[in-house]
This record gives sequence, structure tokens and C-alpha cells, in this order.
Amino acid sequence: MARFPRPDIAGIPQHVVQRGNNRLPCFLDDEDRQRDLQCLLAALFPFDLQLHAYTSWWTTARSC
Repeated sequence: MARFPRPDIAGIPQHVVQRGNNRLPCFLDDEDRQRDLQCLLAALFPFDLQLHAYTSWWTTARSC
């Protein structure tokens, strides 16, 4: 069953988690992981978003 949408309140930080299905890796290799980070950073500027923290594991990527 899908979760209910979380409230999106302006000015309140969001904790975002990206996980692989069935604990499979999110990234194929280090180059793929770097490309994902570059896409994340490129998405910040057009929407005036701030990234306060980022960590990347092979099976989980987290950002705040």
C-alpha cells in the first residue's frame, strides 16, 4: 500500500532517501554515482534549493 503524501511546507527542510529495489545497488559504477550527483546539483539552482548534506552508499543515497 502506498504511503500518504508528506506535507510540503515552505521553508521546512526535507530529508530525501533514494533506495534501490530489493536492496539492489542504486548505481552501476562510480561514474554512474557521479552522474547522479551532478544531476542533483544541476536541479538545485533553477528552483533556488539548498543542499545541506549528502551521503551516497551503493544501496542508498540520502540528502537533506
